[in-house]
Amino acid sequence: MQPYPHRLSRRMFGASLVSALALPGLTRAGTPATPTILRDLKYGPDPLQALDLYLPASARNAPVLVMVHGGGWVIGDKSNKGVWQNKLRHWGSRGYVLASLNYRLAPEADPLEQAGDVARAIALLQRQIARHGGNPQRMAVMGHSAGGHLVSLLAADASLLAARGALPWRATVSLDGAALDVETIMRGPHKRTLDIAFGDDPAYWRAASPMARLSGTPAPFLLVCSTQRPKSCARANAFARALTARGTANATLPVDLSHDRINSELGRPGAYTEAVDAFLDPILG
Repeated sequence: MQPYPHRLSRRMFGASLVSALALPGLTRAGTPATPTILRDLKYGPDPLQALDLYLPASARNAPVLVMVHGGGWVIGDKSNKGVWQNKLRHWGSRGYVLASLNYRLAPEADPLEQAGDVARAIALLQRQIARHGGNPQRMAVMGHSAGGHLVSLLAADASLLAARGALPWRATVSLDGAALDVETIMRGPHKRTLDIAFGDDPAYWRAASPMARLSGTPAPFLLVCSTQRPKSCARANAFARALTARGTANATLPVDLSHDRINSELGRPGAYTEAVDAFLDPILG
């Protein structure tokens, strides 16, 4: 499998995103047929090293959307309806294969180990998804909150993927991602869950920070942020500037939804889902 080209220019992405937001009532027709569901496919020995696959009817050469749940690195599950249900309704109706995956949780596994779990799961999908009708070269990876941190970390530094046998994917969507700049966050006032996840070692903060690990030219990025959360969009914009400096097509999408609803509402008809489509469609084809 060859590295994926960055087919979406910043100008193209900006125009498509504005177009989608200007049409809040636009939805695509289609009612998904009942998908085939394959639960708890193992990518490692731990019970949490497992993923679920939702396969549309007669999938062939289908785009693949991988979802990584949030939960502050300490809780969360791939089967929570807010993680997958509306996404399946929308992208399943458009012929996507949807994967929702678990990873080990803190304190048993720290964020770098969790990122390694996500990379192992993606490596498994890249090897095997074709037998289920998906195209591994038409893959986008999405994460919410802590999951947004994990997918951003892996997208920022492809060596973390390579260490687990995975290749870079075509596009990354961070849904109100937590801790894009771990060093800055940990040096200021922060929630106790961040201490559980990242500890008190500045060297570890740097090693686990997407901002610090940015290298090369990552594939296109969409950074969704909640306007209802202090600093969320400012942090997303800071990461977007760092991506731009590396030549990565990207955009920040401010959304007037709570942190939780940014995840659970995605896939429902409206401007928000259309904006994410406007990002994904030119990339995944």
